[in-house]
Amino acid sequence: MGYKVVITGTTGMVGKGVLLECMDHPSIENILIVNRSPLGITHPKVKEVLIEDFFDLSSVLDELKGFDACFFCLGITSIGQSEASYTRTTYDLTINFAEAFIDQNVKSIFCYVSGAGTDSSEKGSSMWARVKGKTENRLLEMPFKRTYLFRPGYIQPLRGIKSKTQWYALLYMIFKPIYLILKHFPSAATNSTNMGLAMINSLDGKYAKSILENKEINELAQQ
Repeated sequence: MGYKVVITGTTGMVGKGVLLECMDHPSIENILIVNRSPLGITHPKVKEVLIEDFFDLSSVLDELKGFDACFFCLGITSIGQSEASYTRTTYDLTINFAEAFIDQNVKSIFCYVSGAGTDSSEKGSSMWARVKGKTENRLLEMPFKRTYLFRPGYIQPLRGIKSKTQWYALLYMIFKPIYLILKHFPSAATNSTNMGLAMINSLDGKYAKSILENKEINELAQQ
């Protein structure tokens, strides 16, 4: 029997990359994707449920039962947001989902996509880093079998994945030749495929580190 996983944020670059790897991987048996808008992927492993509000999960609680892990790839940019607004859409939303998930799946694994530079002290000058740090710290307090905090720096999209944000997509096009050099330095960058493989390879709960930066993501992806 393979693993059963829930993935959020599959309409975004990271989540889409994780989904593609899970669809192809023989260790993954079932995938539930939870989105606000339809992804439009049909695959025998995949079931999609849509919700209007991630703060009201009552309609999908039964759907969330019976899973080994959640790959939480949902996230937004902090640009143009107040700290209160960003906290609601990052900390409050994530913890609300994590609490609902663990209620349905005791001893499951939770993989959270954070970011390089996250502030575990919650006291630094960078607003987004403080909020991400607060989110990470709360997740670590929750009784999951293991919690893995992914802190990628630069992520190169592979397998034809493109960012929905126009200027991000342009940035990735510009950096693609540079990534051909950076990929030889595991600490400098990672890619969407390695993000997915690292999450899949974390499912046995044996990887020792809870915080994974580029180097650890690339390392775990190759195990």
